[in-house]
Amino acid sequence: MSHAPDTPASSGHCDEEYSLPCAEALLAGTLALMTGYVQACCDSHRDAMGRKITANLQMLADAEGFTPHFRTVVWSLQGRWAQQCAGPAADAASAALSAAEQRRALWIAAPETVQ
Repeated sequence: MSHAPDTPASSGHCDEEYSLPCAEALLAGTLALMTGYVQACCDSHRDAMGRKITANLQMLADAEGFTPHFRTVVWSLQGRWAQQCAGPAADAASAALSAAEQRRALWIAAPETVQ
């Protein structure tokens, strides 16, 4: 007879406690921060969460173990969060994407020839 592994529901524990690989834990934490960012009532909390989200997305974009397409999507998100969190005081030129960065942000590069 097989025994199901203990889960919070089956073991009676209400705490959300998980064991995740580092990259998955970083991704889960970033998603939780994004939820908190949307629900935050205080701009100072939102600013801090936005900066942390931007930093986490940068780490995810640089992390090994993800497909190039996933890393491209995360890299693009990181740029958008950085631009959003930069505020009006930031230099617009530093927030703008260069032509090479824009090409990198494409999910699928257009073929040079079509048959």
